[in-house]
Amino acid sequence: MNLVAPSHARLRELWFHTGTACNLECPFCLEGSKPGDTRLDRITLNEIKPLVDEAVQLGVERFCFTGGEPLIVKDIVKMLSYALQWRPCLLLTNGTAPLIKRAHQLQALRAQPQQLEFRVSIDHPDEQQHDSQRGWGNFGRALEGIKLLRQAGFAVSIARHAQPGEDTAAVEARYREVLAKHELPPLILAPLPELGRPKVGPAIDPPSAEELAASSHPLMCKSSRMIVKRAGELRVYACALTDDDPRFDLGASLTAALSTPIALLHRRCGQCLKCGVQLG
Repeated sequence: MNLVAPSHARLRELWFHTGTACNLECPFCLEGSKPGDTRLDRITLNEIKPLVDEAVQLGVERFCFTGGEPLIVKDIVKMLSYALQWRPCLLLTNGTAPLIKRAHQLQALRAQPQQLEFRVSIDHPDEQQHDSQRGWGNFGRALEGIKLLRQAGFAVSIARHAQPGEDTAAVEARYREVLAKHELPPLILAPLPELGRPKVGPAIDPPSAEELAASSHPLMCKSSRMIVKRAGELRVYACALTDDDPRFDLGASLTAALSTPIALLHRRCGQCLKCGVQLG
């Protein structure tokens, strides 16, 4: 079994999972999120404060917030405000109604010392294809959300679906056309491969030492950890792709979790090794 011993010297990103509840129910969602979902509980400001402080002491470079949809969580603006005192933050969002409703609250975060970036999901440059999965009108709502964020002065990037064998240059050109049509500049596009829905499956064959050595992609577990709330308790997971598998629960201590070797047995480990999956 191949193990990855994370570096003790560097915690690049600490992810906070705000809970699996979402305003949308997308059939491809890697978290299986939907309205009212409780697979992972919602986190609160008072719960994450000690972890933010600890991560800063450990030299974290950035905080990231994901869900579900983080912008439906009551404390999210307060959590961002606290974290932005210390480090830059990234928030992943579907960019639709919750963002639009909170735009005036988010604008106040521009006054914080550190930068806040938003990554908005626009899966396809084709409106009909996007809305066939995310629901009617959500393509337009996401673009409206991006406009509001840009007008407030925030950095914005787009998470898109990557398809096997795609013509990447053509896909990116189509996104630029769509953005220009809506009077938006070219934005950074973050392609994500199909990661599958949550499912605790059987152990996979771990990559060989040769495969590990040959890969040019950094494994997320070498430089990041994920905080989730399950059954009312905050837990540290190996990375932002493994919260559906209890084998990747590293306990309640962030410091201890950084020195815990990770067995590359999750079905997404191979994708991370092959494709270099970087949600942030």
